[in-house]
Amino acid sequence: MVKLLVVPAWFAVAAGWVNAAPAPVIVLPLSGAIGPAAADFVVRGLSRAERDGAQLVVLQVDTPGGLDTSMREIIKAILASRTPVAVFVAPSGARAASAGTYILYASHIAAMAPGTNLGAATPVQIGVPSPAPSTAPSPPLETSKSKTADEAPIPQDTLTRKQTHDAAAYIRGLAQLRGRNAEWGERAVREAVSLSADEALAQNVIDLTARDMPELLIKVDGRKVTTAAGTRVLATAGATILTIEPDWKSRFLAVITDPSVALILMMLGVYGLFFEFSNPGFVLPGVFGAICLCVGLFALNMLPVNYAGLTLVLLGLAFFVAEAFLPSYGSLGVGGIIAFVIGAVMLIDTDVPGFGVPYWLIGSVALLSAAFIILVGGVALKARRRPVITGGEELIGSVGIVLEDAGTEGWARIHSEQWHVKSQVPLRRGQDVRVTARDGLVLTVTPLNEGAGG
Repeated sequence: MVKLLVVPAWFAVAAGWVNAAPAPVIVLPLSGAIGPAAADFVVRGLSRAERDGAQLVVLQVDTPGGLDTSMREIIKAILASRTPVAVFVAPSGARAASAGTYILYASHIAAMAPGTNLGAATPVQIGVPSPAPSTAPSPPLETSKSKTADEAPIPQDTLTRKQTHDAAAYIRGLAQLRGRNAEWGERAVREAVSLSADEALAQNVIDLTARDMPELLIKVDGRKVTTAAGTRVLATAGATILTIEPDWKSRFLAVITDPSVALILMMLGVYGLFFEFSNPGFVLPGVFGAICLCVGLFALNMLPVNYAGLTLVLLGLAFFVAEAFLPSYGSLGVGGIIAFVIGAVMLIDTDVPGFGVPYWLIGSVALLSAAFIILVGGVALKARRRPVITGGEELIGSVGIVLEDAGTEGWARIHSEQWHVKSQVPLRRGQDVRVTARDGLVLTVTPLNEGAGG
């Protein structure tokens, strides 16, 4: 009887322990340039956290900046998240520059480790020496050099001022939403200023500092956070920490959205299809080329592409292919190289670290294409100088033998074929003749000897 009472009581206590255990905390490492792969990783990570019932998501940030479109996608996901999101700039030596500053301002809890910094959030445009936003509707962001408070803002044109005002208004809205220092956020955009962890805490840019993840969870324990689902009270002390690393999809996106890889995939696709069309029946080059071309174009679609540059790249590839099919002794090839180089330089409309096509790659591809064109042009030139060995033109000058006695018209064997021939003199059986002209299926011949017959 006692056992029957003890066992249910033990299960009740165990169930109480299970219910009392705090929900887990999910950590999403966010390092390197922020691009489409990083945005996809964060969005799916927040969805998983909500699905698994996590009480807090921590974005451990170390980034020099990133693409504006990817940054805004991450911020939208944070603002719509039903699970509280903390941005922790860590470990020591890490930074949350440019796009990372915006993401930190959007988070429910902002924290930094000692020895880290944030700021320098001025939008920039490729090819412009002074910080200036992209001419695209959503300018990419990049780290700029820090400035002191007494330095005057860099002179800007009208379009730059409009884009800078837009970025400043965006970070000010995020600051007002989270109750953070809006004035400093605007200075980070307009003057590219930066702050250390202690300075950011003193100026109400962040909520707290922590040496590591366990200390962070202890400091945010009991904090009230307002999310899209309402107000929550965190119970993170002693909570289980689950670190989610990027899966195969995120790693695959990170690889193909590298502009260099995307450009190479597109070129492999074009050359694979070219090889298949010039040698029908191989199948594998065509399948490989089609897959590479589709993946390359998909990757470029996710990047800030300058469509004039993309058009020039495709035009250059088309000229390369045309040079092989219609040898122009280098004219099409040289034009293709020029179009490809100019297009590749213009292709990615941003100067964000990690999102440009390096010049060495453009030069290498141009040299390989030039070698290909020289090879094709050389083969075509040799073929033009080589004597004709097939077709109707090859018959002119050929020697045959008359098959029967005839007048000025008869039959002769030429190249193991019987031809109707005619001559200005009578033909005799066994006589050697040389072809001097052709009119349809009738050959004009000239006798070379008296023949074997008589």
